[in-house]
Amino acid sequence: MAKNLDELKKKWEQDTLDPVIKKYPERKGSFQTSSGIDVPRVSLPQERNYLESTGFPGEYPFTRGVQPTMYRGRFWTMRQYAGYATAEESNQRYRFLLDQGQTGVSVAFDLPTQIGYDSDDPLAEGEVGKVGVAISSIHDMEKLFNSIPLDKVSTSMTINSPAAVLLAMYIVVAEKQGVGAEKLRGTIQNDILKEYIARGTYIFPPRPSMRLITDVFSYCRAHVPSWNTISISGYHIREAGSTAVQELAFTFINAIAYVEAAVKEGLQVDDFAAQLSFFFACHNNFLEEIAKFRAARRIWARLMKERFSAKEVRSMKMRFHTQTGGSTLTAQQPENNIVRTTLQALSAVLGGTQSLHTNSMDEAFTLPTEKAVQIALRTQQVIAYESGAADTIDPLAGSYYIENLTDAIEESVNAYIAKVDEMGGALVAIENGYIQREIQESAYQFQKAIEAKNEVVVGVNIFEQEEEMNLEMLKVDPALEESRRAELAALRQKRDQDVVDALLEKLANAAESDVNLMPLFIECVKGEATLGEICGTLRKVWGEYQPPVWV
Repeated sequence: MAKNLDELKKKWEQDTLDPVIKKYPERKGSFQTSSGIDVPRVSLPQERNYLESTGFPGEYPFTRGVQPTMYRGRFWTMRQYAGYATAEESNQRYRFLLDQGQTGVSVAFDLPTQIGYDSDDPLAEGEVGKVGVAISSIHDMEKLFNSIPLDKVSTSMTINSPAAVLLAMYIVVAEKQGVGAEKLRGTIQNDILKEYIARGTYIFPPRPSMRLITDVFSYCRAHVPSWNTISISGYHIREAGSTAVQELAFTFINAIAYVEAAVKEGLQVDDFAAQLSFFFACHNNFLEEIAKFRAARRIWARLMKERFSAKEVRSMKMRFHTQTGGSTLTAQQPENNIVRTTLQALSAVLGGTQSLHTNSMDEAFTLPTEKAVQIALRTQQVIAYESGAADTIDPLAGSYYIENLTDAIEESVNAYIAKVDEMGGALVAIENGYIQREIQESAYQFQKAIEAKNEVVVGVNIFEQEEEMNLEMLKVDPALEESRRAELAALRQKRDQDVVDALLEKLANAAESDVNLMPLFIECVKGEATLGEICGTLRKVWGEYQPPVWV
């Protein structure tokens, strides 16, 4: 069959295609995906074993989806990543979004919180509440989730180095609401390796950081069984400039390191694998993104079965959250971002995501306003309820191009994984700068292509126009920092300092041993120790990570 098709294709090219091209040449430039995979003029069917490569939804290798009904059962979780200024203001935004039909809460923390400093720390000056909500104590966390029933919503928290401490605060807030830890559903990002690679909000060196992650794995397995203990993130790798193939490859390389670390600590793969989740970006190359998600499920299933000998089906299912591409948004002609986000969201749905955040049109230059975030949420709702895209499972399966591109992405990702395996794994590849350099080179080449107009960005390097920015802008009140300092001063004045000192000393001793630190974090936040005090104690014991300088 393939031979006959090849012969027929050559005849088509000779008799039908060539005469037209001579008269009407094709567009100039190369036809490639963002990962440099050649895009054929027309795709033909390839010989493949359907069950081995594609299969049925809900069955190994999960190319077509992790559930047998997918969106015919229920839609993906619609989350809008949000958080700014104070816990009270962020709580109002969450309740607004829930009232608008959002089905999960997704928390953005400010930069001081992300790197373990309290709002009154001198190093926090100028950054409090700017890129997320400021959380320093259990009281802030209580305000953040005021009147939000934690047994009824799924919560995602984008926090990494101090993730275990923020999870401890969440567990204590739920307990105060009368909600047991076993009823909590959600995800904590908790992915430190990509911080060393692409994002930079690290605190501790890699080895103690990995210890915190496996402590969370172990604790949640016993006490918070419905919680996703890590969201292994390709999103930030992609936003730093990687290609789609590199996004998957480096994410899975990190995931392998986490699984190996957990196994080394004595955990069985099937005891924790079902609580692992992933977080990917979705950029503008519509068909490549769909194929990327399909390939990702298949790669992970095979890794878990063949490399880690997972026995349970749920250990092989890759569940992931998707966020549309923040770095694809433009300050020029910001309304165009609505179109970009719509295409990206649709490709995530066609690719089978379990959870989705749609960026707001104004994010290239401001925190999202209520109007902008409502449009972003409505984008998901229109896709879900009006487009028909969610009515059948994996609707582009069988497309010759999609299937061939899925195979090509899988092959390219596996080549990267093999190369890093030869180096000695993720930690070695990060320490010697290999992964960082690969991402930097891709980002550089992409920027060069934009400047040469080989990559087109509508409104930026083509179809430009003179315009005035007249969108509403959300700004954080500069007085916030002073009020936060006053709040923390009052907390330190009224709490029992002897109790706090004793808890922090106990934590320091435990950090020098190999005991699980999660129960101690819970004790510390109940005793009103702050995030900065807890992380500061660990800094004294473990030190801080200093990135290498490459020549």
